[in-house]
Amino acid sequence: MTAILALEDGRCFEGTAFGATGTTTGEICFNTSMSGYQEVITDPSYRGQIVAMTYPQIGNYGINAEDSESAGPHIRAFVIGELCEVPSNWRSTQSLSAYLSDNKILGIEGIDTRALTKHLRSRGAMRACVTTELDAEAAIAAAKASPSMEGMDYVKEVSTPESYLWTEESREWSLPNTMTGEVGNYRELPPVRHRIVAYDFGLKYNILRRLRQAGFEVEVVSSTTPASEVLAKNPDGVFLSNGPGDPAALGYIHEELKQLIGQKPIFGICLGNQLLAHAFGGNTFKLKFGHRGGNQPVKDLRSGKISITSQNHGFAVDPDSLPDDVEVTHVNLNDGTVEGMRHKTHPVFSVQYHPEAAPGPNDASYFFEEFAALIDQTKP
Repeated sequence: MTAILALEDGRCFEGTAFGATGTTTGEICFNTSMSGYQEVITDPSYRGQIVAMTYPQIGNYGINAEDSESAGPHIRAFVIGELCEVPSNWRSTQSLSAYLSDNKILGIEGIDTRALTKHLRSRGAMRACVTTELDAEAAIAAAKASPSMEGMDYVKEVSTPESYLWTEESREWSLPNTMTGEVGNYRELPPVRHRIVAYDFGLKYNILRRLRQAGFEVEVVSSTTPASEVLAKNPDGVFLSNGPGDPAALGYIHEELKQLIGQKPIFGICLGNQLLAHAFGGNTFKLKFGHRGGNQPVKDLRSGKISITSQNHGFAVDPDSLPDDVEVTHVNLNDGTVEGMRHKTHPVFSVQYHPEAAPGPNDASYFFEEFAALIDQTKP
């Protein structure tokens, strides 16, 4: 079946439908990762977005339940160059097309993703429509009529409605190796060292796994949980998760975070970093086309170390808006944007990228240990 991808500026691409059929709209963005399409599809940070993958063939290793980053997909539609209809991997339980069909997500293949990516890099992220029902003119009109990402609060759609204790499988997967003494497919978890509360703004499962691997017991709470309720739990620290939408539109969260700063050690990732900036009194702005992929170079200004990082965000912190008691600690080497910061007097730090790195390298996984060390330093 023929499908159309129409952009709000009038450019159209024609391809072949897979997954579900129908019509959907959202902001279109591109991801440069060579693998990890299942993690992308199920990442709550992509709520409200149509995702195009730059890697030419997608679907070759199928889908399996263990690699999802949440309970289900969050993207509006999936745009790829070529679909692999016969996956080949011993962990695969389902094809990508069947998975999208089961979850009523539209897919379109046969698109010149190189041309699409160059267009978005030149013109910037924009609204789009993917359809198997409308003609090109109607699809362009639908894209123009869809809401902008700026000013949108998608956190309320993805956050947990009720708090819960994370008890799911968190052991690190490994291959048995007699030379290193590895037996079985999992490494044992360390004992619990610290008890923390994690705000769910669109939390990825692998962040929870990494926290548990670093010795944290994690209670996950809703994005609307008051600071007073968190402090009443008397956790050793507070974690602020990733999530979708415009951080400037989340004023109700900014106010609660202001009350937590200086009360407990705080660590934020991605949206958590941007929300902290607002709580500090700073601002954020929308990037032209965002950072999405597993190949973003970041410099730690304290050590000079360069890390290749996994990222997924369309907004960034304005460094000039930060107060004097907040220090920028990390910058993106491609465009100089803020990738990390810390408070100079309070035990608070954050990063814009994803140190849990799924998909991506493990260059930045040390931040979870840094959070544990920070709690150790501040405990009475």
